[in-house]
Amino acid sequence: MDDRGGSFVAVRRISQGLDRGNTCHSTSAEVVAGSAAWIGRGLSCVCAQRRESDAHQSFDLTLAQEECLQVLQNRIDVAYDSSIPEHQEALRALWNAVFPEEELRGLISEQWKEMGWQGKDPSTDFRGGGLISLENLLYFARNFPDLLRKQEGDRATWEYPFAVAGVNITFMLIQMLDLEAVKPRTMVGAMFLKFLAENESAFDLLYCITFKLMDNQWLAMHASYMDFNAVMKATRRQLERSFCEKT
Repeated sequence: MDDRGGSFVAVRRISQGLDRGNTCHSTSAEVVAGSAAWIGRGLSCVCAQRRESDAHQSFDLTLAQEECLQVLQNRIDVAYDSSIPEHQEALRALWNAVFPEEELRGLISEQWKEMGWQGKDPSTDFRGGGLISLENLLYFARNFPDLLRKQEGDRATWEYPFAVAGVNITFMLIQMLDLEAVKPRTMVGAMFLKFLAENESAFDLLYCITFKLMDNQWLAMHASYMDFNAVMKATRRQLERSFCEKT
């Protein structure tokens, strides 16, 4: 996509209820409110490690952190493959979570544009995020329908595309947290692995928090499709500050 975000397509506001199939009743606002405490729990451990190292930072991992990182990296390494039945079912599940009252006519269909994909075949948009980006979208759609419905705040005239925005968030988090490295090379990455060792769903939860932050940025900036990249950059800066402001 170009720097102006011109390749993004508009997405209709989703008004259907998502009560069926929900596994969590927390709102996205509660997730964001809880994230401060969640992040804070990891700060004391990581900051103490930094102070004790004196001359340089140390980001050595515990055995539990190494194992959790490997599991997450295994997820990241899986590319979406439209020929694999399990991947097909995950994509159908995403459609059913977002549009429970509308029957999907096919895995390649113009209907997908209604969710915010760039074309009629969503698999072409997974190249940057892999299967984990689909898993993140599905987790978000099932657990936090309030933001999915875009009912919070004074909504923008032009809404960001839910699906493509979600894939971009997955890709951004993988880069920001340096998750493809053998061990963390930044304070942010080290803190995240502390959270991951405590909660195996840490990446999925952080994804939802980031989606909420992005939504807030979109509204605060009165953004349009030309501002999408700027919104994503502002969201990343805000998230990094949330991790590091107490270090």
